[in-house]
Amino acid sequence: MAIDPPFDDLQTESALRRVCRGETAAFEAVVRRFERPLRAWLAAHAPPGVDVDELAQRSFVAAFTRLKEYQPGTDFAAWLFTIARFQLRTETTRLRRIADYHARYGPDLLQRELDRRCDETPEMWTTRLESLQMCLDSLGESLRQFVSWRYDEEIPLEEMAARCDRSVPAVKKQLWKVRQKLQQCIEKRMATVNGGATQ
Repeated sequence: MAIDPPFDDLQTESALRRVCRGETAAFEAVVRRFERPLRAWLAAHAPPGVDVDELAQRSFVAAFTRLKEYQPGTDFAAWLFTIARFQLRTETTRLRRIADYHARYGPDLLQRELDRRCDETPEMWTTRLESLQMCLDSLGESLRQFVSWRYDEEIPLEEMAARCDRSVPAVKKQLWKVRQKLQQCIEKRMATVNGGATQ
């Protein structure tokens, strides 16, 4: 079996020139050339919680859209990794702000929610649980399966991803959407119950 020769700097520059001339498909060769080293660098420098694949994709998109800023004949790898470093810094700053917000306001919000729930009667809790069951029943089979895997069987995200042939970030996003859908459904049902009770 023939092995392709390594994609060298001259080929990179040639592909970049073709992209600048309008052959956007030529950028695919550039992505293939730098994808693994860029992901490896991001994985080595990113703190826990950062989606390396997402950052690599953002870096390539940014490089593609800003390609006119690149000086041909200079070090494209260094230019690309500078973009990736900026993307990583932006993402870690965003995560730090979220963590700071939760650290400052999370305990207070949690206490308020606990106080609110403690004020609810046992009957209201029964109604809330019944609403949850109805909302779960209204989900499609595949979404109910996600809920069952995660909360009944307590299956790790990695195993869930393997079972449904998706990435872990995709599974996290799906679970977030399901939780949001259930919460909206429960709130709607509870508002109906409370509205009826006050009439």
